[in-house]
Amino acid sequence: MALMSARVQALSPWLAALWWGSLTTLGALVVPMLFANLPTMAMAGGMAAKLFATQTWLSAGCGVLLLLIHRPGAAPAENGLGRTLLVFILLGVLLALLSQFAVAPRIVSRENLRLWHSVGSAMFALQWLCAGVVFWKLTRKT
Repeated sequence: MALMSARVQALSPWLAALWWGSLTTLGALVVPMLFANLPTMAMAGGMAAKLFATQTWLSAGCGVLLLLIHRPGAAPAENGLGRTLLVFILLGVLLALLSQFAVAPRIVSRENLRLWHSVGSAMFALQWLCAGVVFWKLTRKT
């Protein structure tokens, strides 16, 4: 049982790396390339929306798995890491879901586009920071 717990625990940095790395790649490379290379802004925006929706589910999946692995009582004490880690995981997943289900529909319907695009960008950046903190906390030497 302890061996299985250690193996599951070893997945945590990989899940955090996938979450943070996918956000980084999407936000810093893929979406800017879409807008630079597709013929119209509408085409780039439509494709970006699909990629952000996929990113939401990847973020939620990584976050839920991390929450299951690090739920209270699931693993030996983590030197006070547990509660802080849970807060950043929960906040990151919440930001992903709010972006997808509260902000994205307003952007797609072009409702006050400048405002909602700014809110969505800020939420994406905050999610990136949360995932980065989770990754950092899971990979630093204690």
